[in-house]
Amino acid sequence: MRTDEAAADAAAPRHGRGHPAWLRTPADANSLLTALWPANVRRAPDGELEVAGVPVQRLARRHGTPVFVVDEDDFRSRARAFRDAFAGGTVFYAGKAFLCVAVARWVVEEGLSLDVCSGGELAVAERAGVPPQRIAFHGNNKSVPELARALELGVGRIVVDSSAEITRLAALARDRGVVAPVLLRVTAGVEAHTHTHIATAHEDQKFGFSITAGDALAAARVVAADPALRLLGLHSHIGSQIFDTAGFELAARRVLGLHAQIAVDTGHICSELGLGGGFGIAYTTRDDPQAPAHLAAELGAAVSSECRSLGIDVPQLSVEPGRAIAGPSTCTLYEVGTVKRVPLGGGATRTYVGVDGGMSDNIRAALYAADYSCTLASRRSQAAPVLARVVGKHCESGDVVVRDEYLPGDVTAGDLLAVPGTGAYCRSLASNYNHVPRPGVVAVRAGRVRLLVRPETEDDLLRLDVE
Repeated sequence: MRTDEAAADAAAPRHGRGHPAWLRTPADANSLLTALWPANVRRAPDGELEVAGVPVQRLARRHGTPVFVVDEDDFRSRARAFRDAFAGGTVFYAGKAFLCVAVARWVVEEGLSLDVCSGGELAVAERAGVPPQRIAFHGNNKSVPELARALELGVGRIVVDSSAEITRLAALARDRGVVAPVLLRVTAGVEAHTHTHIATAHEDQKFGFSITAGDALAAARVVAADPALRLLGLHSHIGSQIFDTAGFELAARRVLGLHAQIAVDTGHICSELGLGGGFGIAYTTRDDPQAPAHLAAELGAAVSSECRSLGIDVPQLSVEPGRAIAGPSTCTLYEVGTVKRVPLGGGATRTYVGVDGGMSDNIRAALYAADYSCTLASRRSQAAPVLARVVGKHCESGDVVVRDEYLPGDVTAGDLLAVPGTGAYCRSLASNYNHVPRPGVVAVRAGRVRLLVRPETEDDLLRLDVE
């Protein structure tokens, strides 16, 4: 074999011949795996998908495609499940997953608080009327105007991330004659079992003060000694899309050890412990997320046990689910434009299904090698299932929406596909790559449709272009 042929053959497995081991060929390509979909998604007798009683073709005609479709009752019920599971603590909805004015109001109505990490997210919270005391402000490089705005609004917690920010925040608080409420973000040195880009508690990364290096204790001393700052507690976040509690429990033990050390060293008792979020959801059949009640029981038991060992009072616990609330509540509708059968060698083929969106509305597949599922949404098919790859319209070979899925063999232009689990980080990370307008977001509840975020137009794209 020639060298270039050998290299090409060696590269083939990266692109994939055949389906991954976890993907099973369905007996019926119309089957709907309910664990992956919002609670109120059903197939009508003719096979068309309905969201809370509204047929997807009606949604597509009215709002165009791609479009993010939120099952509002599903979102709210997931928020309530976390609220009830962590009763006695505080649940902050992580706005970075997906945030708009309506969602911020839902969060408050369901008894949750809100976590923001930029001036823009804070502006959404302000517009929505979120009580400032129920807002936590994260971020590793908050600007002076952002910190000043947080103080002026009376934000309930500012999660500080660096020594420079401590100095900056204290000066701003003194200038305004207020005391800034502080959570200290610490790095617990825990390697979360997730993609490297969304693991956030190992030592070599940008967030927080290292416990191991002593930076966290030094920062706590500074905050506790400054009358312009009030040290409420410690905060840790180990990563995202995590399915077991072992990493959280280890982080809790290490952070509580620091908690006890601060009390001995400074005499200051921290009243709060934030364990962050990152709870995983089911994107495909291989994912097995835990219910909020189970998470709360496991984390609560670990914290209580460690506090007993250390001889300290149990601090108030807070968590920050975002994906676990928003992710499963939403699906994205696309219209099929092209279908290609591509030979893979050895008689095998893959069907490439091109849709009218892609990496501009869901970058996660390209950024994190994330897997998604999908289904033919506009009709029932009698065709046998074929291995398909759903790809976008962008000028990139990595523009993949669903890497591996079985779709009916007669999928064709004009069909609608629906991709579940797109409520978190899809619209939030959306871009205008190739000057493609970002999709709108609609909420469906009990047969009624409401536009939450309007789709962009070409006029929107050109409005910022200074000739």
